[in-house]
Amino acid sequence: MKTETLASSRTQEIMDLHKARVGRRNRRALPKNILIYAFMTGLAFLFMLPIFWMASTSLKLPREVFAFPMEWLPSNPQWGNYEEAFSKFPLWRFMWNSTYMVVLSTIGQLISVPLIAYGFARFEFPGKNILFMLMLATLMVPTHIKFIPLYWMFQQLGLIGTYWPIILPEFFGHPFFIFLMTQYMRSIPKELDEAARLDGAGSFTILYLVILPLCKPVLAVIVVFSFLWNWNEFMAPLIFLDDFEEYPISVGLAFFQGRYSVEWHLFMAATLVSILPVLVLYFFAQRHLIGGLSAIGLKG
Repeated sequence: MKTETLASSRTQEIMDLHKARVGRRNRRALPKNILIYAFMTGLAFLFMLPIFWMASTSLKLPREVFAFPMEWLPSNPQWGNYEEAFSKFPLWRFMWNSTYMVVLSTIGQLISVPLIAYGFARFEFPGKNILFMLMLATLMVPTHIKFIPLYWMFQQLGLIGTYWPIILPEFFGHPFFIFLMTQYMRSIPKELDEAARLDGAGSFTILYLVILPLCKPVLAVIVVFSFLWNWNEFMAPLIFLDDFEEYPISVGLAFFQGRYSVEWHLFMAATLVSILPVLVLYFFAQRHLIGGLSAIGLKG
């Protein structure tokens, strides 16, 4: 009994010493942490300045946009600029078109990328490494060079003027996403595949019920990046679409740029609304996105 009391007393002393040591270390690091957080706060404020200026400009009169000295806050906010911007051009229609393209393009990536990456990560076949290197080599080909053969091909198919030239290539996988998912799948132990095969599971069952549930971080990265890239895509819709009503928001914003002048107050109002979906997506997906990139970096 006395031995247990002594042991308990000794344990309590060790815990008290540890707490005191941690407290002293935290107190010594406090000034450094304050400086770091102050620097990061100032840096975040600096990066937010363009968005703040955009929001401020969207509420100004045309003569106030380039007034000197510059006014950060409009004296009389013009909330009607937003209504005027959306009445001047069918921006809601443009945003719906962008949403339609983004959703179908992301679905295409989520269907094709796991299938291709699973083949590279789990199967052995002649020329696999050569095909993988060729796939990665396509990342070095500028996107604009591919527009000419793609336009000719889709013109022969009679698909120019539709969304198919923009959406259909997404169902063949993006090399960057394929590379990320292949590296991530290679880090998953093959013993899981073997155990599933012993239970009678086939390749597709293993992929969709065993492998993909473990690939949530990289899937989150694919969804976010696919959304951003397709939402901001400008050249492909401009080349393949010929109907004003089918343009996405990225092309629709260009109509605010006249031949001799730009209606900056309306342009900023429309631009601010157009980036809201991106900001909302990043707000809800930032934890998965940062965690996914970290996991890919560690496992890949």
